[in-house]
Amino acid sequence: MIRQPRSILAALTAVCIAAVAVAAVQNPADRFAGVELSVVPAAGQVHMVQRPGGGGNVGVFAGPDGVLLVDSLFAPLADRLVAAVRSVTGGRIRFLINTHVHPDHIGGNEPLAGRDVLIFAHDNVRVRALERLRFPRRGGSFAPRPAAGARPVVTYNDAVSFHFNGEDVRAFLAPAAHTDGDTFVHFPESDVLHLGDVFRTTSYPIVDVYNGGTVAGTIAALEQALALAGSDTRVIPGHGLEVVGRGALVEFRDMIVDVRDRVRTMIAEGYTLEQVMAAAPTAGYDGQWGQEATWTANDFVPIVFYELGGGSLFVP
Repeated sequence: MIRQPRSILAALTAVCIAAVAVAAVQNPADRFAGVELSVVPAAGQVHMVQRPGGGGNVGVFAGPDGVLLVDSLFAPLADRLVAAVRSVTGGRIRFLINTHVHPDHIGGNEPLAGRDVLIFAHDNVRVRALERLRFPRRGGSFAPRPAAGARPVVTYNDAVSFHFNGEDVRAFLAPAAHTDGDTFVHFPESDVLHLGDVFRTTSYPIVDVYNGGTVAGTIAALEQALALAGSDTRVIPGHGLEVVGRGALVEFRDMIVDVRDRVRTMIAEGYTLEQVMAAAPTAGYDGQWGQEATWTANDFVPIVFYELGGGSLFVP
């Protein structure tokens, strides 16, 4: 038997441990081990299902005709999502609307399709789901192309209506904001709006330039939502810790407009991006909206700067 030097054995052991650690990180199921979903009422026949941290909030519209879901979380959470719905209703889950193409909103599509749930989304969501996905966090990240079973079966150009559970529910394309396939879902009788990731209460707006998102569209989309929201309307954010009211929408819109106007003034005065960042146009807002590590002012402000003509976002 050949004896290996202890240093070599130690190195091999370290490599094996590292490999196990990497495998654990790469296993998406491990990421969700122990994650418990919670259900809170929104208003009328609508509830919100969320995971800890309030990401990828799901709308649940339940009544005598069955259940309509808005978004589907990540795939490993699909069974837990169904269980959460079962805590609200025993009705069959019949329909699913995707608000946009990101994995935390369409990941559960395939498992739900296997339960005979019919999936709806805007045309652009299906088109983008035919390729591998790219999204903006960490400077641009990739996810594999969604499986065929995860793709929307029914798509629409402008809007689709559901006459269901005694209500006339309308899902419609918003201006290109978070992405170019953003859908708002309005439950007028329950007086609830689900705005997907166009509206979030946990960070600055994520404007996904890889999937057609724009700052101008974000403001326009929020104006559209405000035109629908009354004083008692309940709003489900794509990311957020609770169902909120119209005032939270106003606050979010006003913050974006103020940051845009500050950056536009600096561009007119000849500021470079470096000078704009040094001037900290978001300083008054960072305490509230700048605390999400993967999306801060360092991510948001350059997008505003380039969209307003401060330079080219894409470097050859």
